[in-house]
Amino acid sequence: MEHINIHARRYSIEAFEKAQQIIPGGVNSPVRALKSIGTTPLFVDRSDGARIYDIDGNSYIDLCMSWGVFMLGHNRDEVNRRVIAAVEKGSSYGIPTLSETELAEMVRAAFPSMQRLRFVNSGTEATMSAIRVARGFTGRDLLVKFEGCYHGHADHLLVCAGSAVANISTASSAGVPLDFTKHTVCLPYNDLEALERFFRAEGEHVAALIIEPVACNMGVVVPDSDFLSAVRRLTSEYGALLIFDEVITGFRLSYGGAQQRFGIEPDLTTVGKIVGGGYPAAAFGGREDIMSVLAPVGPVYQAGTLSGNPVAMAAGIATLRQLAVSGFYERLEARCDAFFSRLEQIVAGHDVQLNRCGSMYTLFFNPQPVRNFADAQNSSKKRFACYFQRMLERGVYVSPSQFEGNFISACHDDDMLEYVLRAVSESIE
Repeated sequence: MEHINIHARRYSIEAFEKAQQIIPGGVNSPVRALKSIGTTPLFVDRSDGARIYDIDGNSYIDLCMSWGVFMLGHNRDEVNRRVIAAVEKGSSYGIPTLSETELAEMVRAAFPSMQRLRFVNSGTEATMSAIRVARGFTGRDLLVKFEGCYHGHADHLLVCAGSAVANISTASSAGVPLDFTKHTVCLPYNDLEALERFFRAEGEHVAALIIEPVACNMGVVVPDSDFLSAVRRLTSEYGALLIFDEVITGFRLSYGGAQQRFGIEPDLTTVGKIVGGGYPAAAFGGREDIMSVLAPVGPVYQAGTLSGNPVAMAAGIATLRQLAVSGFYERLEARCDAFFSRLEQIVAGHDVQLNRCGSMYTLFFNPQPVRNFADAQNSSKKRFACYFQRMLERGVYVSPSQFEGNFISACHDDDMLEYVLRAVSESIE
């Protein structure tokens, strides 16, 4: 691939100025504003495969992939055909359709721990609902989460959270009463001693422990070899439910997500992003006896007008069919391994840490290894901002935060990845 020439983003700047007159901050999700990067967002016109195209006519190799949504790539024909067929029948009914059951069966086949599951519209809804189910099932209130893990923007979860919240100086969001967070306990990720000490003291009061089995919202941070097994052991011992938040890792680290990759079976699971094939969809589910507390069978209420939307279900079905093809993940991981091997050589000696798992990675601008949120926060946001802008100038769009992951998908071919490596080498000098 030849060097990509990026033209001035005049129209994107004008579009951002206009958007700020009607949308708070000009964006509908804070990280899109690129405020921590010190620049303004590009406005996308279209996408195809591994590329996005802005309204100024610039083309970028995309390593954000809508925050990990697109395993197959943007704008895929096999997904679009099924979506169009669904739209032609109708976009929403608020009444059951066969596609809901079809996609649910596919999810359960991939995640056997999800014996019963329900669709919602976002990862936030999924985690919020799973926690409510856990509290209803156990009759307990206390929730345990980990510093730097982001589980959506429900009030009781905005405690020591990652993602864009990592850039907020307060421990939680303004507008969240302390009474909403007093039942949420935050522990350091990968700190087995702190975890065991807490459960010895308070374990019998814990309704659930929720964890990103591979942290993706403080940047990619991989669990220590014995950490997830200890989490499973302690929750079982004290009668608490283990919730795996696989909104990002589900169908990303393997067809069966992180729980298949690491061999740990949670009580409840949330999946999102990939499961909707680019449309708003997520799911939560778990053991049959636990999910039986959910209305209309049990006393725990949850609902949604657009939950199980037929268009989103169609996109999810088409996507999972492609991912289930034999050898898909093996081929992707082999390509990623080759890419990461080269990337590791490029960043060596630059006070840059490469954290990776499967097809996800983060470059931390940090002289020390990153194992938890405190380590991640010691990374240089200023150096990352410079790196981001240099990569953008070279036609590569990386996830626009030091505290987010990047994603390689089936659409990133060898030539593209070779170009990315060259761009990284130039950008970190």
